[in-house]
Amino acid sequence: MAEIDKIIAKQPAGGAPGPKATSPTAVQRSAPEAAPVARSGRAMLTTWLKVSLGVIVAAGVALAWPYAHACGLPLYGYVAAAAGVFLAGLWGVVASWTRRMAAAHLIALLVTLTGALLLGKTILDRSNYPKQPSTWTCTP
Repeated sequence: MAEIDKIIAKQPAGGAPGPKATSPTAVQRSAPEAAPVARSGRAMLTTWLKVSLGVIVAAGVALAWPYAHACGLPLYGYVAAAAGVFLAGLWGVVASWTRRMAAAHLIALLVTLTGALLLGKTILDRSNYPKQPSTWTCTP
């Protein structure tokens, strides 16, 4: 018991562990605690609205785009809309991640993937990848 008292007396004031103390409990106590996430009804509703907006925009661009987008200005409009799908998906991803809403996060990730695929297909079709690449501009 006397030896334990000597060891305790050698420690710095305040009971803080010295530099040699590397026990797991000391490390766990020194790590900052994560702040609890506010999950009010309004915050959850706005997150679901953001994710739903992304789903609607993705469905509209991917399935029901009403204009031809082979070349020229209509093509640039389609690329802007596909980029909008990607950004709407990212918006939903960030909102659902901060609110810790797993289902909304998964759906928003799928919307982001849809936007990336739409952009990738459009760009890849106009690169030197296919045997007959499409063009960005319309030739008369």
